[in-house]
Amino acid sequence: MNPLNVALEAAYAAGELLRNGWRQGGFIVEQKSAQELVTEYDRRSEVLITDILQRAFPACAILSEESGIKAQTHVPNRWIIDPLDGTTNFTRGYPLFGVSIALERNREVVVAVVYNPLADECFAAEKGAGATLNSQPIHVAQTRSLAAAVVASGFPYDAWSNANDNTDLWRTMVKHALSVRCDGAAALDLCAVACGRFDAYWEHGLAPWDIAAGALIAQEAGAIVTDYQGSDGFLDRGEVIAAPPALHAEMMGFFR
Repeated sequence: MNPLNVALEAAYAAGELLRNGWRQGGFIVEQKSAQELVTEYDRRSEVLITDILQRAFPACAILSEESGIKAQTHVPNRWIIDPLDGTTNFTRGYPLFGVSIALERNREVVVAVVYNPLADECFAAEKGAGATLNSQPIHVAQTRSLAAAVVASGFPYDAWSNANDNTDLWRTMVKHALSVRCDGAAALDLCAVACGRFDAYWEHGLAPWDIAAGALIAQEAGAIVTDYQGSDGFLDRGEVIAAPPALHAEMMGFFR
């Protein structure tokens, strides 16, 4: 069974659930922390995705936002899932949220799907095979200067209590980039870099499910994706810079 096809099946099924739930409204919202929300649809989406993946690949471990790790932790294959990327947007009627599913083999992400159900946009990638949007190839923008770039970022969930709250880098980027955006959906931000809507994205305080799928899609579309030190440890470090090669090099100057 093809892992990408199974991930697509799961993403479309969860996307339909989220789209219907968002339109109906009236759902239950809880607070996981001062700045982090969860809804019944986060959990329902996770159950739906997990059931589809486990039926197809029962030996794979699963790492998902709402339930953490399912099955063994030290296995060669692991699904990494965000069942609702952009929960705060979802709860406030802001029409930008999605589903993120990645397959990791031997600590390398090899399959990725990110689905935006309201726009009916499905981003997908396989390691070494390029990235697509609704089955059409996509590529990063050719912007070569930060002064001409639209960049995106966000803020960590502990920004109220942690001095490392990303505001210093926002201040820097506001002074050097053409424009800066905060959309509150990391996976979709990375996909926006992949298809050239954004020129670059940076953020820290992230979990693997926030960036695993979007990072592979951005890489396969031509982006350089690293942590703040310029290495490929962004999943472990929870920080990411994604940009076309020339722009990535310029941004690294600020992070160093």
